[in-house]
Formats: sequence, C-alpha cells, structure tokens
Amino acid sequence: MSARRILVVANETVGGRKLIAAVEERVKQAGGEVTVTVICPQNQPKHGYVIHDGTIRNAAENRLATTIDQLREAGIEARGEVMDPDAYSATMDAIEQFGADEIVISTHPETRSGWMRRDLIDRIADASGLPIEHVVVDLDEDRAEATRTLVVANQTAESPSLLALLQAKAGEGPHRFTVICPVGDESEEQAAARLAGVLERLRGAGLDAIGQVMHPDPFTAIQNALQFYAVDEIVISTLPGERSGWLRGNLIERVESSTSKPVEHVVVG
Repeated sequence: MSARRILVVANETVGGRKLIAAVEERVKQAGGEVTVTVICPQNQPKHGYVIHDGTIRNAAENRLATTIDQLREAGIEARGEVMDPDAYSATMDAIEQFGADEIVISTHPETRSGWMRRDLIDRIADASGLPIEHVVVDLDEDRAEATRTLVVANQTAESPSLLALLQAKAGEGPHRFTVICPVGDESEEQAAARLAGVLERLRGAGLDAIGQVMHPDPFTAIQNALQFYAVDEIVISTLPGERSGWLRGNLIERVESSTSKPVEHVVVG
C-alpha cells in the first residue's frame, strides 16, 4: 500500500498549536505510512511600506521552517515549500506537484481571514474533490505556550548584554525570538553574516530563534516584520545617545506610538 499523502496549507498561521495538533491527529488516524507536505503561500504586505528584496519570501521560509521543526518534534517527518502568493493557485499546483489524498487548510478566525472571505475552502474542495479539514488558528491564544519577542538590532546584535537580556527573558518562561537586522552602512551579505552569528549564539544558548535581514530603515523593517510574524513584544537594541542614528531618528518613540505592543529599549555601550 502506498503512503497516504497529507497536504497542509498555511501561511501566517503555520506553527499554530491547533494546526500542529490537527496534523498529528490526521497522521494517527491514517495509520501506516504517511507523507506530510506543508506549503506556505507568500503573503502580500497589508500596508504601503517599502518591502526590501526577498523579505516576503524569507519571512515565509522562516514561518515554514518553524512548522517543519514543530512537526518533527512531534515525531512527524515533513517537507515544505514556499509557494505562489495566491493560496488557491498554490494549493492546486501543490496537488499536481506533490500529490494529495487529503488536505488540511489553516486560517485565521473568520473575521481576520482573507482566505475565508475569498471562499478558499469551498473553491479548493470543489476543484480538487479531496477531503478537506479546515483548522482555525487564533494566534493570540498561542501566547499561553510562548511569548513571541521581536528583536531589532544591527551593530549591537552580537553584544553580550543583548544575549544576556534574551536569556533572562527565556528564563522567565517560554519565548520564541524573531531577530531582524536592518541593513545599515554595509552590504546585505555582511548583515546576513552578522545575523547568522547572532542566531548561532542564541540557539547555542538554548533559545528558540529565527531571523532575517530587513529593510535599511529600522521603522519600516519593524512595520514589515509585524505583518509577517506574530509578535507579543518588541526589544530594540541601540548604541547610546548621539552614537545611535536610530535614537537620533526617535525610533523608540515612533515604534511605541505606532503599535500596541510593549517596547523595551536596550542600550549597548
């Protein structure tokens, strides 16, 4: 008997507890050999901020990687792919490319879900003829599992004091860290190398961390990140006083006034 193929379709809700639990249950019910493929359609920005090249895809790749890791922690081997921004086209392409015997589609609650407003579930069911399980994931409910912290840093990203702060937060309770490094007066490759070093240190310290290089303007980078990641709090790390261009540009005050998230400012000497 060939393996039963489960196709999981999710974007901003990938990694949600209810989605992971639903996939676990589907695998259990299938019995025998099962293949799980997770596809993540890229989302489009909701606001008019400038999007740095590759930002949307990199964010989708980060969310997808988080989900694959969580499934593996649950004992489920899964593969994944970032797909076309149109969820319907992405799903139909994935059925043709990977095959599927059933589909699990994860969305936000109805009042916040663009997919549900576009009748995505019914359209895919009609076109594919496959059984579909619709999982509604409220990311706000997932706060009970872990606090999701957005960390914003550039020149100070590798400072021991920032690492110590994040370790202290993790010691208070489960945290998931998303580190964004706006490209400063350097190449994107240099920023990416710095970010890789930061993530290696955080993971080496036992912290759950992902990250990406973002738009050079830190305010724009933060607004973009808030569209792509679930965030409960923001930590911004800067140089002190007049040495910090971010502080000269009133970054902390601008972020505080533009979001309802708690903002913590860390000064690194």
